[in-house]
Amino acid sequence: MRNKKLRWQLPVLLLFIIATVFIVRKQTPYQENEGKIFGTIYHATYQYPENLQKEIEAELKKVDNSLSPFNQASIISRINRNEDVTPDSLFTEVIGCSEKISQETNGAFDITIAPLANVWGFGFKKGAFPDSVTVDSLLEITGYEKIKLENGKFIKSDPRIMISCSAVAKGYGSDVVARYFDRKGIQNYMIEIGGEVVVKGNNPKKTPWHIGISKPVDDSLSVNQELQTVLKITNVGMATSGNYRNFYYKDGKKYAHTIDPKTGYPVQHSLLSATVIAPDCMSADAYATSFMVMGLEKSEAFAEANPGIDAFFIYEDENGKTQTWFTSGMKKYIE
Repeated sequence: MRNKKLRWQLPVLLLFIIATVFIVRKQTPYQENEGKIFGTIYHATYQYPENLQKEIEAELKKVDNSLSPFNQASIISRINRNEDVTPDSLFTEVIGCSEKISQETNGAFDITIAPLANVWGFGFKKGAFPDSVTVDSLLEITGYEKIKLENGKFIKSDPRIMISCSAVAKGYGSDVVARYFDRKGIQNYMIEIGGEVVVKGNNPKKTPWHIGISKPVDDSLSVNQELQTVLKITNVGMATSGNYRNFYYKDGKKYAHTIDPKTGYPVQHSLLSATVIAPDCMSADAYATSFMVMGLEKSEAFAEANPGIDAFFIYEDENGKTQTWFTSGMKKYIE
């Protein structure tokens, strides 16, 4: 009786194993793409039967045509030249988010910083080292409250005002591609542009996505790839801002690329990098930039008071040693 039962069960078990192997083999593959955009590299990994690189780059081109200061035909370039142009929906969305975060951070985030960034040599024009008179004159045309969107038009209180969305463009580009993936019904993906990331679902190993935070080592050539920590994240946007890769020295003094919109000078404080996790990458990007302006203490207080985001800060203590601080909500992501 037992032998008969085994003879019946073994073929069924064999069929089950064969079917399982067939299903696993037929599982939708993960695609991987990379390319150049916004002066940096993008990477995309997504589970889909077809390669979508052309479509991904078409989405990124829309962002470039709206927000790139290097594209002379872009919406932002035309606005900076005071041409009569109607902003598109991408530009309008980014300006709306920028205004919101400028208000929340009391002006630490400010897209009118462009002329100051340029004169310090960190914008799309390389400027000479500025004197105090130059800085003071540019502060007169700096301030997020000096611009607004009204009746579908972008209005500047002074025609000399120039804007730059470089602090959110990469994050927003990642969001735009993520939305395209969502429209395609893709459940598992990672899109990263210059370190700004959006993730959803699981990676090819069926686990949450593992994203590293670099150690803040002076490394203008981006040679050092040592990690401070690794985060396990999914269904969020993540961005990091730091002063350890974009800086220069003059007369023995280090000048970081983060400009304080209120003083007009590069920031001088102990915060080395700020990583932010938020529901979307554009917001994470903007908050990370804001924190690099605000410094450690103000950033800690802001992050703790805003439970919609989580933050991981790397800073230098009074003895010159590297330390970390993170929100309580960040603990669940740390590998």
